[in-house]
Amino acid sequence: MNWMNRDQQYIMNTYQRLPIAVTKGEGNYLYDEEGNSYLDLFTGLAVNILGHSHPYLVQKLEEQAGQFLHISNVFLNTPAITLAERLVKETFPGKVFFSNSGTEAVEAAVKLIHKWKKQDTDEKDGIAVLGNSFHGRTLGAVKLTRQENVYQDFPAADYPVYETAPEDLEALERLFQEKKPAAFMMEPVLGSGGIMPASRSFLEGAAALCRRYRVLFCLDEIQTGMGRTGELFAYQHTDVTPDLLLFAKGVGGGLPLGGMIAREGLDTLFTPGDHGATFAPSPLSAALGNAVLDVLLEQGGLEQGKENAGYLWNSLEYLKVRSGGLLREVRGQGMMLGLRLQVSPEDVQRIQKQLLRRGFMVNVTQQTIIRLLPPLTLKPEDTDAFTGALEEELLKEVSIHD
Repeated sequence: MNWMNRDQQYIMNTYQRLPIAVTKGEGNYLYDEEGNSYLDLFTGLAVNILGHSHPYLVQKLEEQAGQFLHISNVFLNTPAITLAERLVKETFPGKVFFSNSGTEAVEAAVKLIHKWKKQDTDEKDGIAVLGNSFHGRTLGAVKLTRQENVYQDFPAADYPVYETAPEDLEALERLFQEKKPAAFMMEPVLGSGGIMPASRSFLEGAAALCRRYRVLFCLDEIQTGMGRTGELFAYQHTDVTPDLLLFAKGVGGGLPLGGMIAREGLDTLFTPGDHGATFAPSPLSAALGNAVLDVLLEQGGLEQGKENAGYLWNSLEYLKVRSGGLLREVRGQGMMLGLRLQVSPEDVQRIQKQLLRRGFMVNVTQQTIIRLLPPLTLKPEDTDAFTGALEEELLKEVSIHD
């Protein structure tokens, strides 16, 4: 059955798809209709943090499906209440707004920032962001996304956005002084922007500047959350506490779920009618969110993920030494890695396709960066198989260009 032709005929062309029709996922692997297996090293773009068909998540999914799938937000949603309470207790005092996705979480933040600005002071306006950041594709969020191939020339939401360079605290302070934004939004690790982690000094310095100039400090942890960097959220590697924390992707265990945590003092700004979503939070997604936290925090998943990430980093650093300069840099944090290759974008595409043929799914961002977003359940033998295949493909590149 030609799934590619049917996909092109019936689904709008908004993604460049790899020619794999997935029929099953189990553990760290996906399987196609011919039974071929693929080690999944980008996990649905950071969603499947515990791999595929995790037995505990499947159990909780079945339990919730046997109770109810959907209820209106006019009723009390017990799985959602439980999940919100746990997220707040694991982060900072405040309240949660649930959405269906990451970009909807960003939209919620934009609206809450506006409400705070109107209440606090009309002198401040707009949101400051980092260059090359990614915050979503809806018309409100896309204005915050600083990548030309994403925002293009679609109609712009009517609020100011100010761009500043990563790691430049002096430029950020000048922006605060001159433009007076209401908020500063940043990713602790630029994901689509090439896996560029913010330094601890920049994160803590930015938070201090936000306090000094009364600017809301908003962390977009949609990709970095749920243990991906080694802590439940990446900011927990530092001494900062954000005013707003955005989450999605890994929190739903594979089902659509996102949201925002607003600290005390901001958590009462939304009132009935200000914002909402018919399906958010899905009781099914919230139940899986609780299951994800169970595995990470109570069943040792977070600690095991740190060990597995350490093995992967050591293996890649060793490969870097042996690569003859083709693997120039391994960067990122935890199970969020960018491999910067000293080859052309066309060569990187060829390497990606060759790895796919050999049974390894990797992503490419910023043309020459292989983006790895493995599950926390990645085993040492999985790492060994991948790094061995990557080394062979890099050696082929040497022979091609000699």
